[in-house]
Amino acid sequence: MGTLSRWERTLERWESALLDKVFRSDPVQLLDALRRECDDHAVVCSESRVLVPNVYTVELVGFVHDELVGRRGELGQELTDVLDRHAEANGYEWAGPLTVHVTKVRHLPVGRYRVVSNARTQGIAPAHAGAVHPRA
Repeated sequence: MGTLSRWERTLERWESALLDKVFRSDPVQLLDALRRECDDHAVVCSESRVLVPNVYTVELVGFVHDELVGRRGELGQELTDVLDRHAEANGYEWAGPLTVHVTKVRHLPVGRYRVVSNARTQGIAPAHAGAVHPRA
């Protein structure tokens, strides 16, 4: 078990370092908002089954979108991977295939980003079943 824990910590450090390079502005807050959206909309179906939304939209103000997507074309996939690991660590089940869409908006009422989620059922998928992401 110790080897697995070390491997997990190594992956988390790698992920953090990679995301620090990608996100020069608000990295932790954006990732926390994505995880919080997942947690806040979790539905406890039974003692051993918790369903979470499977479709997430990350809306970024124009200049933030240009900066983040310009640096790294795989932003949506990276966010999907982070969310997939979060759900797996918490034992969540997706309401269907996981997708994270990154969109550009002209203006947000407050802040530089907004995260919105919903569930689109196409059968139930365990969180560890893998993530699907259409390129952003």
